Amino acid sequence: MTDAPAAPRLLPRVILLAAAALFALAAWWVVAAWRDWQRGYDPETVVAASLQGLQEQNVLVPFTARYVAVVTSTQSRLGLSAKKTLIMPGTVRYELDLARLRQADLDWDAATNALTVTLPPLRLAGPEIDLDAISEYRDGEILLTLTDAEKTLDAANRKAAQEELIRQAKGATPMRLARGAARTAVEQSFAMPLKAAGIDARVTARFADTPAG
Repeated sequence: MTDAPAAPRLLPRVILLAAAALFALAAWWVVAAWRDWQRGYDPETVVAASLQGLQEQNVLVPFTARYVAVVTSTQSRLGLSAKKTLIMPGTVRYELDLARLRQADLDWDAATNALTVTLPPLRLAGPEIDLDAISEYRDGEILLTLTDAEKTLDAANRKAAQEELIRQAKGATPMRLARGAARTAVEQSFAMPLKAAGIDARVTARFADTPAG
């Protein structure tokens, strides 16, 4: 009696080896995919994407405020005097130039899961004058009628009123409120994507002229 061919006896063994190889390949693919997924939710990757999103917004307006300037100008000529008072409301926007944010402005501390964002200074835009709400009071009709004093007083009042609106806008209280609103907005812009990615992080935004800590 002759022995059975070797090929049929080897076939099951080949199938098992092929199955093992396919299983190893599948396991390697799963591990690689898991690592890629983990990298996709790496804190620094999420932070970089958040930075890009903020830069694309270009400008953030975290705060606006309305002020009222009351200014008076006087002029004397030919023994006569004239006076005009201008009451001029205006709105000032507090803007944050997000395009100026750079990767160097972000400090990620992996040990404490804390992100510190250093912000560019706020800039003021405006004032936007409410022309319908302007009011004037005048005194010295003779000089105003006979000379160009009114034109001179009007120009002086407009200039002084705009400067007064900006002076008010730079006051300690509105600047504190505007900076606080800007910090909160930026902190949320970084914290929310991190939280959505399952990363528990503490985000702190600060201005460069504010002491750290």
